[in-house]
Amino acid sequence: MNAPNFSNESKNSPFGNTLIIGGGPVGINVAVNISNGYSSNIGLLNRAGLKTDMLKKALKEKDYTIISKVQDEKHLQLSGEAKLRRFYEGYDNMENIWQTIMICTPSDSYKDIIDSLDFNLLKEVRAIILISPSIGSNLLVNSRLKELKEKIDVISFSTYYAATKFEPKNPSCITCFTKALKKRIYIASSKKDSTIVLEVKKFIEGIGVQCTVVDNSIEAESKNITTYVHPPLFINEFSLNQILSREKSNKYMYKIYPEGPITQHCIKTMVLLWKEISNLIGHFKAKPINLLQFLNDDNYPVHEITLSRRDIEDFLKLDQIKQEYLLYIRYSAILIAPFSIPDENGRYFDFSAVPYKQVYKDSNGKWIIPRVPLEDYKKLKLIYYLAEKVNVPMPQTLELIKLFEDKLNKFITEEGKEYFYQEIFEDTTKRDADDIFNEMEMKK
Repeated sequence: MNAPNFSNESKNSPFGNTLIIGGGPVGINVAVNISNGYSSNIGLLNRAGLKTDMLKKALKEKDYTIISKVQDEKHLQLSGEAKLRRFYEGYDNMENIWQTIMICTPSDSYKDIIDSLDFNLLKEVRAIILISPSIGSNLLVNSRLKELKEKIDVISFSTYYAATKFEPKNPSCITCFTKALKKRIYIASSKKDSTIVLEVKKFIEGIGVQCTVVDNSIEAESKNITTYVHPPLFINEFSLNQILSREKSNKYMYKIYPEGPITQHCIKTMVLLWKEISNLIGHFKAKPINLLQFLNDDNYPVHEITLSRRDIEDFLKLDQIKQEYLLYIRYSAILIAPFSIPDENGRYFDFSAVPYKQVYKDSNGKWIIPRVPLEDYKKLKLIYYLAEKVNVPMPQTLELIKLFEDKLNKFITEEGKEYFYQEIFEDTTKRDADDIFNEMEMKK
C-alpha cells in the first residue's frame, strides 16, 4: 500500500476519491483521464501476482506517477500524467476513503472483484463504474451487492471509450499508449434518478467521445460491437486452427479467406447471431441495434458510394440474404482503411492485417488461451443461459459455444490438463445467469 499521502484537494470533484481496479493499459489511461478535474485522489488496485510485483516496482521507481500518451495529436486531451495516492496489491489493507470505484478489468472478473471488496469497511462508496461490461453485468454486480445496491449506483459503459495498449516501443506497465477514440458510447445507471451518470456523461464528452444515456443497463451493455462480430469471426474452424496452433500463424483476423476467416458462411453466422441476441435483449425491454448502421456510424465508416445511406438505414427491413450481402460488402470495404491517405504507389493503409493472438506458455509452463476468443465464448455462454431462462431459442449461439468447447477440449487433451491453470476448468456462467435473472425479477 506504499504510495504518496492524500493531497489536500477538495473532495467535491464529481467522482470524489476514486479507486481504479485493474492495472492494465485501460486502468492506467482511465486514471490519467479522470485526474483532470474529475477525481480528488486516485488509487490503483491490482490482484496479487507477478504482474503486480512488476507494477509495484515500476511505480516506486517513478514516484507513483503514471503516464498516458497518444498516437494522434487530435487526441492530446487524453495525454498527461497522474500521481497515484494509493496502490493496493490485492484486497487486503484497504481503507474507507473511496467514494467511486471504476472497474477496468474483463467482465468475467466482476463477480470475484465485488465479492473480494469489504463493503463493511468501504462505507463511503457511492458509485461503481463498469468500463467494459457484457450483457447482464450491471444486474450481476447488483446481485452481489445485496442490500448495498440501494445506496450504490452501478453504471455500465457500452464499451471502453478508446483503444489503448502499453507503449509499444517501451512496454512499461506505467505508460500507456492510445491510438484511437470511439466515436460514441452508451451508458446506463442502475438507478432511475441517478445524478452520477450525468457526471460520467460530462467526463466522456470532455475527452471527445459522444455519450448517450439510456434507461436500461442491458441496452447499454448490448451496444458493444465485439458481442456480434468476435464470435463469428474467431469461433470458426479457420480462426481456431490459427489461435490454437503451436506454430506461428501467417493469417490475419479481419481478412477474406484464404488470408483470413471472412467467408459468406462467416457473415451468415454473424447475421444469425445478431438476430438471436436482438430477440433476447428485446425480451428484456432493451432496443436492439441496427447492425450495419452500428458498424458504420458508431465504429468504422466506409464511403457512401460503397454502402448507400438508404441501405444502411433500411437494414432492419431487408431480407436476410440482402443483409448478408451488405455486410460482406462492408467487410470487403475495410480490408484497407478507406479514409486513409494513399502512399506514393496509391496503396491505402492495410487496415485488416491484424495478426492472430495465439496460445502460448507462460513462465510457469502453463498454456494461456488468448482473450479473443476466450472472453467472447464466456460472454456467449452467459447470454445463452439467460435466453434459456426466458425460453428464447438461440441455436446459432449454441453452435458457436459447442464448436469452441470441442476445439479447446481437444487442445487440452493433447497437451495435458496439468499444463493449464485451474480457472480454465471453472465455469460459473449458469449460476451467474440465475443471479442476473433473479435480480431482474426483483426489479419488476
